[in-house]
Amino acid sequence: MNHFITAHPVVPDAEYLELAYGTPLDLWLGVEGESAEERAARLEAARDILADYPDLMGFVVRITVAAIETEATDLLRCPVDGDR
Repeated sequence: MNHFITAHPVVPDAEYLELAYGTPLDLWLGVEGESAEERAARLEAARDILADYPDLMGFVVRITVAAIETEATDLLRCPVDGDR
């Protein structure tokens, strides 16, 4: 089954999240081996985006929780004493 966001076909989960969030995931998560200068620039860009779109963080949290509720319900299940 193919998934689409507007006219863009979505294949990997990361691409879906980037389209849903409106920003590349690397901006928020960083990349392996980035220098201190690259990290500082990335974090500054992230701060600028959050300053321009103060509701973005709440939006991202809602999307993430909905994805976890749908795809990884075991992560949200509280263990019962008998399950430990």
